[in-house]
Amino acid sequence: MALGGRLRPNLYLINRILRTQSVCTQRSFAQRSTVNPNFTISEGLRNFASTPNSKETNIKVPLSLYGVSGNYATALFLAASKANMLDKVESELLDIIEASKRSPVFSQFIKDLSVPGETRVKAVLEIFSEAGFLDITKNFMAILAENGRLRHIESIAKSFTELTMAHRGEVKAVVTTVIPLPGEEEKQLKETLQDIIGHGKKVKLEQKIDQSILGGLVVEFSQKVFDMSIKTRARQMEKFLRDPVNFDSI
Repeated sequence: MALGGRLRPNLYLINRILRTQSVCTQRSFAQRSTVNPNFTISEGLRNFASTPNSKETNIKVPLSLYGVSGNYATALFLAASKANMLDKVESELLDIIEASKRSPVFSQFIKDLSVPGETRVKAVLEIFSEAGFLDITKNFMAILAENGRLRHIESIAKSFTELTMAHRGEVKAVVTTVIPLPGEEEKQLKETLQDIIGHGKKVKLEQKIDQSILGGLVVEFSQKVFDMSIKTRARQMEKFLRDPVNFDSI
């Protein structure tokens, strides 16, 4: 079930919790954790937020990712791999992104750093518990909430998907067109890309619609861009017509 169906009825919790937690506490984290047992959960899962040590696990990380999003995504990848829950965790992360796009309240909650950490953690644990999310996903979101990193969830989810695709031997190819490709043309394009990348990996094709390219198509995969759009060709022709002719070279 999509997140819209799983979380939407529980989003009222955010408003309720924010109303009851409107005064920001000035106590230290240690003091808060003594009062609120929920903090012991995220405290015990701090390893999610650190760069994993390859010597401590036999799981191979398929890509080296860096920065805040890369480190968090890699840590989550290792935890989900150990639990054999990669696909499920990936699906739940994508559900969360969908919810943030559909619900202005949820989106604001993720971005608002003025909300006290204790309040953020409490809201996350309640919302995702009631939605039936995996403990791995729920506790990971609590770590992000505690560390003020919820606003990075979209880029973290993107990095996590890159890891899972690499783990499955998939290569994402994005084709941009003015109108959706007919089924037969999509099949032919996918077969062509498959021949290019080799049969050791699987092409995962994603279509995007962009009227501004005027026609033709743009294909992006493996950090390569093949721009065969009418817009680009028109610019190239315009440049050719504007450039002065060198008669000495004729």
